[in-house]
Amino acid sequence: MVSAMSNNTLGAFMEEELVSQPEVWKRAIGQSKAEHLLPADGERIAVVGCGTSWFMAQSYAAAREAAGKGVTDAFAASEAFLNHNSPGRQYDAVIAITRSGTTTEVLELLEALRGKVRTVAVIGDVNSPITTLADAVIGLPYADEKSVVQTRFATTALVYLLTSLGIELGEAIEDARTAVTEPVSQELLDAEQFTFLGTGWTVGLAHEAGLKMREAVQGWTESYAAMEYRHGPIAIAAPGRVTWIFGPQPEGLDADMSRTGALYVNTGKHPLAELARVHKVTLERARVRGLNPDLPRNLTRSVVLNATA
Repeated sequence: MVSAMSNNTLGAFMEEELVSQPEVWKRAIGQSKAEHLLPADGERIAVVGCGTSWFMAQSYAAAREAAGKGVTDAFAASEAFLNHNSPGRQYDAVIAITRSGTTTEVLELLEALRGKVRTVAVIGDVNSPITTLADAVIGLPYADEKSVVQTRFATTALVYLLTSLGIELGEAIEDARTAVTEPVSQELLDAEQFTFLGTGWTVGLAHEAGLKMREAVQGWTESYAAMEYRHGPIAIAAPGRVTWIFGPQPEGLDADMSRTGALYVNTGKHPLAELARVHKVTLERARVRGLNPDLPRNLTRSVVLNATA
């Protein structure tokens, strides 16, 4: 049995990192406005990552296209369709998002692209091997983390990228100050299941929220584009379960949710701040279950694959 006192030490790194997000975001905004390392407007680009970084790539890709800055595709690094010899899939640049800079799939992809297309790495560990492979490096060492479960690096990388599109994030910072510190309700601590929803650039946030809950809490968690939710997944909504939306809701979803008996979370706060709130909820749900999100089951900080003969 884990004591209440020892519970408070579980996820100590994660807590420090998630609480720091508002201030770290401010630093990333200033850095983004000062640097000019990302592809120019109008360039056709691909954004790659693994796990959390892939979901941030999805959010950035959707936001860049919505802002009219150019065709932007997001790929899991292991599934990136980046054959530069294919006339239908040529890119002017590729952006790789990686906290550690040691993930095998990302390193192999950049090695394959070297000399063929310009690459930019957005990284936390500025001493990692990726710095020798990318043509340009955006270093965010102040957002790097000790916890295996990512919080601030992912959101800070996205803040940097969104700022480069001219998106103002002052509201996100203010909303996040409350999100990372306010108490978590018993209803959220006890919930059996979570589903996260998003639209446009917030679909990536929904996927990331789901991943956080699975990693840290080992919980049953799903995520969808919000308009897809009523095409089947709403069938699992029930009392004791939670549906949480990032950003605007589809018309009538609140009425449909009220009939399910599930808790529907739609705060109207900035989506990035809501993701930070999910980080806080995830941490506290892990603690009451005696789990340590700094060292979650079966996971390591970076996936480094051993070469086979």
